[in-house]
Amino acid sequence: MSDPYESTEHHLDSLLRRALNSFELPDSTVDRLGTALAHSSSLHSSHHSAVLHRETHRHTYLLTDGSALSLWELVYSEGRDVSAPPRHEVYDEEGDARVAASRLAGSFDDSPLFGDEGAPEAPGELEMLTILMSAPPSVLPRTYSPDNSADHARRVLRRAENADRPGEPTARLLRAAFAHHITQIFGRQCDVDGRSAGFTLYEHAFLLLDGSETSLWEVEHTATPDGRHMCEVYEDEQTARAAMESRARIC
Repeated sequence: MSDPYESTEHHLDSLLRRALNSFELPDSTVDRLGTALAHSSSLHSSHHSAVLHRETHRHTYLLTDGSALSLWELVYSEGRDVSAPPRHEVYDEEGDARVAASRLAGSFDDSPLFGDEGAPEAPGELEMLTILMSAPPSVLPRTYSPDNSADHARRVLRRAENADRPGEPTARLLRAAFAHHITQIFGRQCDVDGRSAGFTLYEHAFLLLDGSETSLWEVEHTATPDGRHMCEVYEDEQTARAAMESRARIC
């Protein structure tokens, strides 16, 4: 619920300051937000479990041209550490916020702690690698959404941390994207080298102006030395799955 005594300028400034990824917002969106006259906030969705507290808030701004613009704020914290401050992320597309929320669902293990009664046995290395490299299940027919797709592609490429990420030719091709569709292909929490690590694979499919289609394959995982999230992007699914296998082996 909005605070009736908080100015829109202060509300927006606070939101952008606390969001860890506010720098990813398109410049055009930030410029439009600079003309906001009023705002309204509401809780869009929430999830609370023993290990994860997550809420998605919708912030809608009335602009001087009479149009409305919404930002989607993701607020989350690890439930067992109640003293840790919540983390905030902000998105200008509801679809991106949903993808981020599903990433969290695959990153925090809702199963009992190791040693708890009834805790499931962690898969062995061979089983885990088989899961990572297995063929994806069949998915529903793709429905493209024309929603700043070229900018979405730019942001996916920008957050990639792998050295062999797609280069300028791919970025140039995706400037012609006018619609896109995001699908979570794979998500699994695995015990890797004695530590819990999450692996999630997304396909970002793009429809181009000439009618052709192309995809980016995004791997998000926590198989890092400090357990932080890492994003990698590849041009094909086989390479993305091979990268997941490699991360599982060297972790």
